[in-house]
Formats: sequence, structure tokens, C-alpha cells
Amino acid sequence: MTNHRRQGFLYGIGAYGLWGLVPLYFALLRNDVPPFEVLAHRIVWSVLFLAPILFFANRFADLRKTLMNWDLVRPLLLSGLLVASNWYFYILSVSTQKISHASLGYFITPLVSVMLGMIVLKERLRPLQKVAIVVAGIGVAYMILQEGEIPWTGFILAGTFSLYGLIRKRVPVDGLIGLSVETLFLVPIAFAFLTIWNFQGQLAFGNTAPWRVDVFIALSGIVTAIPLLCFGQAARRLPLSQLGFLQYLSPTIQFGLAVLFLGERLTEAKMVGFPIIWVALVFFTLDTLQAAPAPLAPTPAPDS
Repeated sequence: MTNHRRQGFLYGIGAYGLWGLVPLYFALLRNDVPPFEVLAHRIVWSVLFLAPILFFANRFADLRKTLMNWDLVRPLLLSGLLVASNWYFYILSVSTQKISHASLGYFITPLVSVMLGMIVLKERLRPLQKVAIVVAGIGVAYMILQEGEIPWTGFILAGTFSLYGLIRKRVPVDGLIGLSVETLFLVPIAFAFLTIWNFQGQLAFGNTAPWRVDVFIALSGIVTAIPLLCFGQAARRLPLSQLGFLQYLSPTIQFGLAVLFLGERLTEAKMVGFPIIWVALVFFTLDTLQAAPAPLAPTPAPDS
């Protein structure tokens, strides 16, 4: 493994490992702060966290150049709305104690990405991809029929993150600049809502929430930005076939936390449905390995 590839692997572990632990953070807020306010704070504090990083990395010129290019700004506007939607529904899943639904969403995200490739990019599904989608569909259908509830949160998370990944993969900007542009366009909306809620006396931060919760809210920029920055660096250093292995780390940790520490009940439907979906992911992984190009001779890794 080259140094460049090793860095990508470590960034990927950091991104998906931190995303897996995020439910613990939002569980600390769910009794004191409404989901919409948590979302608004994530956006505002992310900008405040990213600003010094841009300064010390001397990247403001790159940010300005990107903001002046409408061909880059237009897709990043859309990806910003998608990531904000993804953030909200994830916060909602923790607030309503349905983290297992969120875990389901991220387990099926790669399969949704394949289906998007077929619909949007007119790609043809390979045989094992078809098998994976059918098997996953059986697992999801079993859980729906047994529990009598459609896991809408999981479906929305899978859809928004798949679309987000599709757009970001096609926009030639790195993770830091891309996330900075996305949050810059979202921050006026978030700040406006926070201001209105404050005047109405409905803002938890600095008012009704305990001081410990205020501290946790202020850390939301770090909690939000660091995994996304790690993900952006991993995506630039690793082929999709290797990044695909790591993406299962996050929902696996989330599912374990939901059942073991955050009070979600492990129903019979989940005990049967999730293993069926994991079988589908085995087929998907095997297909990814078969379709991966043969490794090339090692080349010097760029200094980045």
C-alpha cells in the first residue's frame, strides 16, 4: 500500500468511525434542543469552525475562485440542500429513537447509488448487483411487513446521501472547499431561523437549555465538519472499491449503539431483516471486487 493510499484508508476510518459515533452526541441534545434548531446550529457552527481552517491553510483564494464559477456553484447549491436534509433526518432519527432506521438507510445507500447510476447515468446493472438489490428488497420488505411501519427516515437518508455523493463526485472541488461553499449558502437561512426563534423566546441555546447543552451545541461545527473533511480526503485517495468496504463501518457502529446503549429494542423483524440485508451487501461487495480494475504498478504518491 502506497503512502497516499494508506493516508486515504486512515481518513476513511476516521470519517466512517466518527459518523458511527455521532448518535451518542445527538442523544445528549434530544431532550433539550428541537431537531430543527440542532440543524441550524450545525450549519452556523460549521462555518465558524471552517473559517480558521481556510485561513491557516491559505485556501480563501480557492474559495473565492470557486464562488465566482457558476458551473461549480450551481451543483454545490443542490448538494448543500441535500446534505442539510440528510443532517436533519439523521438528527430526527436520534431524537425519535429510531437510529436503527438510520442505520438501515446507510446500509442500503450503496445499493441506492447503483440504482441512481442506472436511472441517471444510464448504467447497466451487473448480475450480482441485481441479486444484491433483490435480496436487500426482501430484507426491507420483511421488516416492513413484520413491524407494520415503513422506515421512511432510512429511505430518505439513503436517497439524500446517494444523490449528494453523485453530485460531489462530479464536481471538481476538494472536501474543504466544497463543504465551505455548501455551508456558506446555508448559513444565512440557518442564522435567520435562530434569530427569529430567539426573539420568540423559543431558542434553547443560551436560554432554556442547561449550560452543558450549550457547550455541546457549540461543538456541533466540529462534530459536523471533521468527518466530512476526512471523507473528502479519503475519496480523493482511495478507489471506490476500497472506500466501499469502509462505508459499512458507520451503520454497523450505529446499529450496535442503538441496541446496546440508546434503548432501542431488537425486534424479531430486525433480527431477521438486517442479516438478509447484510447478505445483499456481501453480493454487492463481491461484485465490486470483480469489477475493480487490476492494480497498476506502484507510482510515487503526491505530497498531499
